[in-house]
Amino acid sequence: MTIQVGDKLPSIDLQYKTEDGVQTINSDELFGGKKVVLFALPGAFTPTCSASHLPGYVVNSDKLFAKGIDKIICLSVNDAHVMRAWGEDQNVEDRIMMIADGNADFTRAIGLEIDRSEAGMGLRSQRYAMIVNDGVVELLNLETPGAFEISDAETILSSL
Repeated sequence: MTIQVGDKLPSIDLQYKTEDGVQTINSDELFGGKKVVLFALPGAFTPTCSASHLPGYVVNSDKLFAKGIDKIICLSVNDAHVMRAWGEDQNVEDRIMMIADGNADFTRAIGLEIDRSEAGMGLRSQRYAMIVNDGVVELLNLETPGAFEISDAETILSSL
């Protein structure tokens, strides 16, 4: 079942990498008591994700924070090492938290997985963006497969 506006996000452990190594963080800690933009995409270093999706959030991060967003999270079904390297490559610095959902546990729990086996990618996340307030979904912009029209930073910014 796909998560809907008004639903609470599930409590799932996710990973990210710091200078001290791979860290585990629960989604309750990530989203609790905060207004968060979460955007997810099929894969790090992939064409649309690297050329448009992530860079749009980097460029617009200050505007999102100015509109009351406490945290911006990029999530992908990749490991924490890949997400850190991709963040460094894209100069995200401390503007965006690069979260790994390596086993797709979170992605499956919210019903937004997609089978990309035909492209050699296996199980991945669909492309989406959501606004989450204290763990509850306030807005969900889910792209149709292959599209990049409503999960971009500009669209999310205009909805705030």
